[in-house]
Amino acid sequence: MKQRTTSSTQRMAGKAGWIFLWLLGVPIPVLLILFLLRGCT
Repeated sequence: MKQRTTSSTQRMAGKAGWIFLWLLGVPIPVLLILFLLRGCT
């Protein structure tokens, strides 16, 4: 159960990071390119 919680927490933190970058004004196409370059993780 602990492993699952950690994975879920990390996933939420990752999504928050992308949203934060978008709120800072990074254009969506740039975010998509970065997402693809990172291997969609």
